[in-house]
Amino acid sequence: MEIIIRNYHIEDASAILEIINYNILNSTALYDYEPRTLADQLAIFEDKLQKGFPILVATEKEIVVGFGYYSEFRFREAYKFTVEHSVYAHPNHKGKGIGKIILNQLIHLAKSQNIHTMIGVIDSENQTSIDFHKKFGFEISGMIKESGFKFDRWLHSVFMQKML
Repeated sequence: MEIIIRNYHIEDASAILEIINYNILNSTALYDYEPRTLADQLAIFEDKLQKGFPILVATEKEIVVGFGYYSEFRFREAYKFTVEHSVYAHPNHKGKGIGKIILNQLIHLAKSQNIHTMIGVIDSENQTSIDFHKKFGFEISGMIKESGFKFDRWLHSVFMQKML
């Protein structure tokens, strides 16, 4: 298995949308209720690209198996050195190290863009993601209790931070 990491192309949007919508419908990784449309996802990514943020795609045999990006944490000017990131692997390709490769590259890119800190916002039920981030030096910096409501229950957001 050779995983190739490259920059996002608009042609990747449908495959990425499949991963996103799977997570919307089947997990608390995203706090959306309804699947996104292709137009919605294209607009979200276009906004990130116009602001100079990277979107990376992981492929195996030219098939999209994961993606990741970072963008502004908050919109106020003083937050310009802080980014929030997201990393996802296709559900059929988890456990292959795809997330590790993507996150390593995102950290490298953030450093090259003089980003000071990266934030991950993770649902408290997702211990796998929390443990994954700890392996990269992210530390839990706080929790916002009952910050989301999905699947008929309150969810807690864990904030994890890595100083670059």
